[in-house]
Amino acid sequence: MNDLVQERIDEARRKTAAKKRARQELAEARIRGLEARHTAKLRRWNKDQR
Repeated sequence: MNDLVQERIDEARRKTAAKKRARQELAEARIRGLEARHTAKLRRWNKDQR
């Protein structure tokens, strides 16, 4: 009985950790995308001002 409960707890922890990793990866990708957009915008402004 206790083994079954412990297995369920372990599985829940693994799922929670996986979701946390996925959220972190998405947040990092979002930041990289925003940085890329900002860089492109600055390049366009710089090109337009010449």
